Amino acid sequence: MRSDQRPPATELRRAGLTRERVLETAVALADEGGLEAVSMRKLARALGVEAMSLYNHIPNKDRLLNGMVDLVFEEIDPPAAGGEWKAEMRKRAISTRAALNRHPWAVGFMEARSEPGEANLQLHEAVLARLREAGFSVPMAIHAYSVQDAYIYGFALQEKTLSHQTRDEWKGVARRIIREYGDVLDSYPSSAEVQRHIAEHGFSHEEEFLYGLELILGGLERLLGSD
Repeated sequence: MRSDQRPPATELRRAGLTRERVLETAVALADEGGLEAVSMRKLARALGVEAMSLYNHIPNKDRLLNGMVDLVFEEIDPPAAGGEWKAEMRKRAISTRAALNRHPWAVGFMEARSEPGEANLQLHEAVLARLREAGFSVPMAIHAYSVQDAYIYGFALQEKTLSHQTRDEWKGVARRIIREYGDVLDSYPSSAEVQRHIAEHGFSHEEEFLYGLELILGGLERLLGSD
């Protein structure tokens, strides 16, 4: 079930206790309060059960996090076989960023689990298979996958640390910086120039993400078959 289809933790409490329900409730808690809001005791309270009941479905906190991460992987649109490879990579990248924006607690955990779940494995297989179908050799497919994930997850981490979202918010921040630190910026003319540009035009995470993504995909296309 996709994140935008999942009920909040307060509603999940009324459902029967299953592994899926435990994981969905844990994700809902993390979405609301971060990973620090998720413990076996807090999770049991949200489900309206005793903490010991959870161990029939999830043996420990590490397995819980594994399952939560795999639910996020389930939300990512995998590349489809037979599709144009750049379009499929683009779709996967955009979908991954969207999932991580819905679940910022997952940034840093997506590729860090020692026991990857089924959704994780299926997505990896789909990406690698599509790259191989496109004509990338095994070494180049590894390079292509690595550089894409480094960009996607790195961008998501940057977004997580920045609270400004809209162009108008960025305009306001830049104008405040110019107003309060104009004398300092005089010593950094290139930075001042950028701040003046943002103050007038704003800044878009989505626009910057797509720009960088196209650079990567274009570069990989030029390398296709070169090895």
